Amino acid sequence: MPRIAYLDCPTGIAGDMCLGALVDAGVPLTYLQQQLERLGMSDEYELRAETVCYQGQQGTKVHVDLSSETTHEHPPHRHLPQIEQIIQQGQFPHRAQNWSLAVFRRLAAAEAAVHGVDVEKVHFHEVGATDAIVDIVGTCLGLDWLEIEDLYCSALPVGGGTVKASHGRLPVPVPAVLKLWEMRQVPTYSNGIEKELVTPTGAAIATTLATNFGFPPAMTLQKVGWGAGSRQLSLPNMLRLWLGETTASGETTETIAVLQTQIDDLFPQAIGYVLEMLFAAGALDVFTQGIGMKKSRPGILLTVICPPQLKTSCEKILFRETTTLGIRSFLQQRSVLQRQIQTATTPWGQVRVKVATDGHGEVLNVQPEYEDCAQIARSHNLPWYEVYRTVMQVWGKDGEEGKA
Repeated sequence: MPRIAYLDCPTGIAGDMCLGALVDAGVPLTYLQQQLERLGMSDEYELRAETVCYQGQQGTKVHVDLSSETTHEHPPHRHLPQIEQIIQQGQFPHRAQNWSLAVFRRLAAAEAAVHGVDVEKVHFHEVGATDAIVDIVGTCLGLDWLEIEDLYCSALPVGGGTVKASHGRLPVPVPAVLKLWEMRQVPTYSNGIEKELVTPTGAAIATTLATNFGFPPAMTLQKVGWGAGSRQLSLPNMLRLWLGETTASGETTETIAVLQTQIDDLFPQAIGYVLEMLFAAGALDVFTQGIGMKKSRPGILLTVICPPQLKTSCEKILFRETTTLGIRSFLQQRSVLQRQIQTATTPWGQVRVKVATDGHGEVLNVQPEYEDCAQIARSHNLPWYEVYRTVMQVWGKDGEEGKA
């Protein structure tokens, strides 16, 4: 079964925390040290690890100790082309190299958007420094060593306060982190800790490599790696890397946004139009329920289910097309079966059939496409259910041979 991992970030994420979690999960430190020598930067840093205990929780702290010359005399300020060249000349394992390049390119895109310059001209400052390159390339090497196929990530805490940077003192989250979150529509929350919890390096790793954000995916948990941060916080400052395998159910877990609003003063004719607009905008499902509201007024509860990145556009439609004054929203996980569209050939033509299977290929659900059946029923003046029944008979009789 495919190996998957989940970044659980109760106190945020940073590059050194990723390295610590990977080493704690079993990636040999010697492997990372040997591989990272290919960067040609060994004179700029030393990589070491130690076991630490924060508030009774044991984890691994990885240090990227910079040489005094790197820190004070000649601090490296690299541009994206220089960093790409350093990574490419290392000739790392294919996936690790591609992931590393992708992380830095996303980070460069965020920095370019924040500073209003071309991507190739981004002056990386801190994130182009030695420790950031070691953190990012080392993390990608570790994930590749663990043979991770899919990486998931929790919602991220926003932190607070200010932090000193090369551009001066900045509010937390810093602009580059906010831009990275915006680019991936990352779910965020406040855990009450007013410190920098997510660094640009950590945000770039998560937003580039994670396929989804939110609750843990369906998995068989095999090991947890604990990566320690640098600060002592009110919570144990640990990034928790869950390692496991996907379940054999054939289900895929994904994050969805749920929007709800109650309406009691809108013309009924407008509801149908609102539903059409929401579906056209990409909503996965929209439905209404009859409810009793204040002053004994009958009303409706309008619910919209959509991908998290479409939350804002769906809210705009609700505010523009209805009389609502407020919308509730929250993120949920939904499990979906593996699905594919097949074709059944009937006496009246071809009909698309949606087939859902489990992880072993067993068919669990079969549904002819409604619109295809409706079109045939209209064209041939037939009852819709007769068309539906015929499609199911053809699909069942022909089996695999009858599916295109």
